[in-house]
Formats: sequence, structure tokens, C-alpha cells
Amino acid sequence: MGAIGRRGFLGWAAAVGAVAGTGGTAAASMATDAAPRTVLASARSAAGLTIEGDRFLLDGKPFQVISGAIHYFRIRPEQWEDRLNRLRLMGLNTVETYVAWNMHEPRKGKFDFSGQADLARFIETAGRLGLKVVLRPGPYICAEWDFGGLPPWLLAEPEIELRCADPVYERHVKEFFDALLPRIAGLQATRGGPIIAVQVENEYGSYGDDQTHLAHIRSMLEHGGIDSLLFCCNGSSDYMLRGGSLPGTFNTVNFDGGEDPDANFTKLRKIQPHGPLWCTEFWDGWFDHWGEKHHRTDPAEHAANIEKILAKGASINLYMAAGSTNFGWGAGANHDGTTYQPTVTSYDYDSPVSESGELTEKFHVFRAAIGKHAPVPDEPLPPTPKRMAPQTVRPAESAGLLDSLGALSTPKTGPSPLTMEKLGQANGLVHYRTKIQGPQEKSPITISGLADRALLWLDGKPLGTLDRNKPEQSVETAIAGPSSTLDILVDTGGRINFTDKLADPKGITDRVKLAGQTLFGWEMRPLPLDDLAGLRFRRGGTDAAGPVFHRAHARVGSPADGFIGLPGWTKGLVWLNGFLLGRYWNVGPQQTLYAPAPLWRSGRNELIVLELHEAGTTIELRDTPDLGPVSG
Repeated sequence: MGAIGRRGFLGWAAAVGAVAGTGGTAAASMATDAAPRTVLASARSAAGLTIEGDRFLLDGKPFQVISGAIHYFRIRPEQWEDRLNRLRLMGLNTVETYVAWNMHEPRKGKFDFSGQADLARFIETAGRLGLKVVLRPGPYICAEWDFGGLPPWLLAEPEIELRCADPVYERHVKEFFDALLPRIAGLQATRGGPIIAVQVENEYGSYGDDQTHLAHIRSMLEHGGIDSLLFCCNGSSDYMLRGGSLPGTFNTVNFDGGEDPDANFTKLRKIQPHGPLWCTEFWDGWFDHWGEKHHRTDPAEHAANIEKILAKGASINLYMAAGSTNFGWGAGANHDGTTYQPTVTSYDYDSPVSESGELTEKFHVFRAAIGKHAPVPDEPLPPTPKRMAPQTVRPAESAGLLDSLGALSTPKTGPSPLTMEKLGQANGLVHYRTKIQGPQEKSPITISGLADRALLWLDGKPLGTLDRNKPEQSVETAIAGPSSTLDILVDTGGRINFTDKLADPKGITDRVKLAGQTLFGWEMRPLPLDDLAGLRFRRGGTDAAGPVFHRAHARVGSPADGFIGLPGWTKGLVWLNGFLLGRYWNVGPQQTLYAPAPLWRSGRNELIVLELHEAGTTIELRDTPDLGPVSG
């Protein structure tokens, strides 16, 4: 039977249609519409992942992809090998990762592939452990990651249209791929490396129908040296599968681990009658939003469905296999049409391997399920990574944020408030200041286009807080003298990473009004908070208005994993030795922040907490995580 070439499934589709006597017309149509493909004469002699009939071949031998998702950009590089090894011991032969464009090009034209962003090192580590790699370079990835992995500076581009054949957008995608692809092309299995398959875009059927755009992405990958199996993955509804598929490119399906695999594979068969079946996202857990409960799913139910998939010879990718963390500003957000839903800092996902490396119940039942159909390493399982001895510390120093603006930022001025992105800022908070003419009777102040929360002060006195989920909300104030100073600090959540509301600039996107009058003449300060060295702390409490930085020190012996608890604190950010662990919020569900061993030092360690509202009196270093009350 004819076989698929390294770059796609075009020749294979036509051959199957001819041999089987069904689907030939559709396959021929695909062959006409698609870009030219390299078709190998014999898949059995081919390097890399190929297709023969309804099965995969790897270097010419039958291969079932038993994979799990792990995100290099959510795990400290020092822990990559540990987490990858745990997945290998669960019985996986492959791992899958997205590529976060915003991590690699945080500023337009400035690329970073070092440290946390050293994708090649991550892939090489997986290969050294005997794991194959499925790469999903997007450029859009969703992943509950800020802006779906797109770089925020795109939102400062005039009249850009995302995820379609917009020439400005696609030019930037090409620039990114031109920097990325030469670093990974040589790591493909077709050249002796671990990468066996590469995705074209990501779940495009949930967003748009621009086949020209998908074809351009595919072409960019091919011209960049990607000659591995290319695939499109989509949710299991008919409109998603049809809208997100690309003629001439292999298709896979994503679905919930609690759903019937056969029903979902039947939907895939409607658009792809032949070829290997592959669930590229088997959702074995779920993510959490602030203000909700922590998600848990049934290990036994999911294990049973893993067995069903493997028993029928289909392939699988567990999403997620290894939990991880939305360090810094990495967390994204969702929007249900009426409500903005920011994602918590933890990306534990109720995974087989937890955020902090623990082998959970799911690990053991999944390992047993996999072991019925594939070899599982007969090796001792690693223990839970070492945990820090609990201790409690008290902040002894503080610095008011409004008093520290000069040390944190350089102001810009303009007639109207500018968004964070137009101020040249990728992430952080934004401060706005203007003068209000008086005297004024008690009048409402409103903000239209707020993303996402705003803390307001008049002449240093708190006025209240506004929230984008309450667009009609206002605060009231009266001005007795000839003028007063209005301060607004915008507290940002993650950018939306899914749906048609993807373009989600931060700060103030429209205007501020007092009694219906638009306020003009603004001083604006971007606050990326990536360098706190300029802060001037003083001992004891502070009478400064507004949010306050609090500093404490903890002494540890040998560094180990710890969990930061903030009893009595309200909402803010935590830094450990200058590294931003992420956001906390007392609305839960998450109650502790993961502080991995590589971030600690033997001896004295610095903890800085920016509390936006009411601070607690102690910071707890715990030896167990607390992700909050469980849903259901």
C-alpha cells in the first residue's frame, strides 16, 4: 500500500482512496488543492514518523504514539530532566510541548532561546532519555497561557487582524519562524533527532475558517526545514474538525478523557476516513480560574478510556501529563461571553505528575493501563522531590508603591490613557495620573475599557476599586479645592487565550469620565516590575497610600521545594530572590504558590510581596501544596 511522505499525508490519502475504492474522489481533491508534497516510495525505509494504512511507522517499524504534554516554559530548566524521566517511567514513549512565541520574542525583533526559553535543550533532554517529541509551534497555542502564546506587542500594531491571512500578522509569524525553525529543524527524527511530528497552528476550527492562513503556516514550516509529519488538531465537533482541517495535512482530534473515545474517533472518521487514529489532547484534568473551585477528575474513568484507545491501536497524548506553573505573568484567561475569567498561577491540571513532581493516583492507574498494551520500564519509581521544612517569617520592611513610582518607571504623557501595549510594556501593572478641576459636587468616576481591575485614589485617599466584569460600576468623589490629583492603578489579569475575544489589551483601552465628562491630560507609567532593585524599603509598617511592597527574609539549609502561604493577605504578587512566582488572591481556590528548589539559596533568601489591598502579618513556608477546595 502507498505510504505517507515525511511532510504530510497527501500521497497516502490518494493511495488509500484508490486501493480501498472509497474516498478516492476526496483524496484526489485534496491532492489538487494542497501544496506539492514529497512522497516516499517506501515508508518502511523512511526515517521519522510515517503512515502506512491505518498505522504509524517510525523509521519503518510499527509505532503507537503514547505521549504526554509537558511545557518547558512552565517548569524550571533544572527540573526538566526530572519531570521528563517521571513521564518515561509512566510508560510514555513520547512527550508533547507547545512553543510559547511570547517567551521567545518578548519584544519585537528581540529573540531569546536561552535559559527557560532553551527549547533545543529541552528537546535534546527528552531525546537523551529515549523519548520522542511532538512539537506544537503554533504560532497560537491557547494553553491557558497569556494571549495564547502570542506576543503582546502585536496589540500595538495598527489594524492588525490575528490568526488569519493578514499580511502584517503573517509577516511577524514568518519572522518568528525564521528565528525558531533553524534551531529545531536538525532535531527532527528525519535527521536522527527526537522530533517526530509538528502541528500546523492549533485548534483552528474553534476560531476561524481561513484555509489560506493555514496553508501559509504549513508553507512556512516546510520552507523552514520541517520535513516531519505535519498535522492539524481540533476539537471533536463536526464544525471544528472541518473548519480546522487543511487539505493534504493529517488530522487528529482532541476530547475529554471522560468521554467515549469511539464516539469522538467516529467524528474524526467523517473527515478522514482512513489513517491512524490519534487523540492529540486527551484531557485528563482541567485548569482553574480565580474564584472557582479546584478541578479534579476520576482517575479510574480516564484509565479505562486510555485502555480503550490503546487496545484499538490508536495513539494518545495525555493533556496534561506533567503539571506545572504559570510563573510570572504567564497565566492566561477565558471569557464566557459575559464574564472575564482569569486563570490561577498553578497549572497543576490534576495531572499524573503534579505541579511539584509528585506521582499522583493518576500516575499509577495510567501506568497500569499503559502496561497492558505497551512496555513500561521495570525500574524503581522516584520519590516525591525533597520538601522544605515549614517555617513562618514576618515582613520587617516595606515600601509604598505610589511613593516608589519614580524608582520603578519613567512617565509618559498624552491626552488620553494608553494601553499597556502602546506604552511599550509586555506585562505588569499600569499607573495613570491626572488633575481634576474643582470644586466639584459628589460625582461618579467611571472607566470604560478597563482591563482588568482599577484601584483609585484622590489626593492619596482611597476611592475604591472598579472591575471589568462590572462595566457600569463607578466610584464617587467630591472636590473641594481648585484641583485634585486622581491616581489609577490598573491591576491586570492574564490576557484572554481562547475565543474570538483573543485581542485583549491591558490597562485602559477607552476613557475615564467624571460626571460624564471625559478627563484629558494624563501621566502614564508602565510598571513591568521586572526590576525591584530601586525600591527603598524602610523598617516597620508604612503610612503610604495605596499598595505596599513588603519584604521578609527566610533562612534555609539545603534548598528544596516549598509552598508559599499568605494567610490574611488579599491580592498581589510574590517574588522569591528576584523571581516572580506569580499572583495570589484570597478568592481562591489556590492557597499556596509553588516555590521550586532551584529558586532557593542555602542561607538567606529574600521574599517580596506586593499586596494591593490588605496585608497579613506573616508569610508561611509550607511543605505541602494547597490548591483549594475541590469542585464536584
